Amino acid sequence: MGVDLKGDTAVVTGGAQGLGRAVAKRLLQDGANVSLWDRDAAALQVAAAELGGLGRVHTRQVDVVDERQVGQSVENTLAQFGTISILVNNAGIAGPNCETWKLDLGDWRRVIDINLTGVFICCRAIVPTMLGTNYGRIINISSVAGKEASPSIVAYAASKAGVIGLTKTLARELARTDIRVNCVTPAAIVTAILDGWPKDYVATLLAKIPMGRFGTPEELASMVAWIASREASFSTGATFDLTGGRSDY
Repeated sequence: MGVDLKGDTAVVTGGAQGLGRAVAKRLLQDGANVSLWDRDAAALQVAAAELGGLGRVHTRQVDVVDERQVGQSVENTLAQFGTISILVNNAGIAGPNCETWKLDLGDWRRVIDINLTGVFICCRAIVPTMLGTNYGRIINISSVAGKEASPSIVAYAASKAGVIGLTKTLARELARTDIRVNCVTPAAIVTAILDGWPKDYVATLLAKIPMGRFGTPEELASMVAWIASREASFSTGATFDLTGGRSDY
């Protein structure tokens, strides 16, 4: 059984594929309108066709690190649906797999920009709309890598740790409103991101999970749907683990 999201409109960044599309599909099933934001125009077209939604799916080609594009996308989404009550900051990249001292500065900046600064830009653009209605749910997709030592993925780990810090700070700033800000910290989920990492490294990730398997996009989407609902009324600034037992704090 799902949650009741009828009347809500959700923005899902990186929503055209992988985790974002799984989240969008679940939010649609639970009754929300969904605006898919993604850099990939072709993937957006495919996702919109597959999700259907009878007018409840909206798409925007947008780079989350471009403040102007994000602002225009907020205006366009509001023109389509009239409100934005849920923001799922999912857009992200893995970056290179190498030791810290071998990482190119340009690669570092690209990962930080997309994974952390993009979350900041989207929150800054959408929070005023939520304040206007005194309601909202912001869910930032972080990672267990942001909580634990994560050799060979320093930019990714640092960006995801930053997402946790941003989440907690924004949640405290909005605590006296009905806007809740939380993040999800999954272990490895079966998506294309694993294809970009060496097989032996992926094997080490699997070995860390006591349940002996990776998570699925649908499992993450189920957690996001509850956090996005009115039922999650007393949780803010929280990190919701989805790690198969890997994380113990």
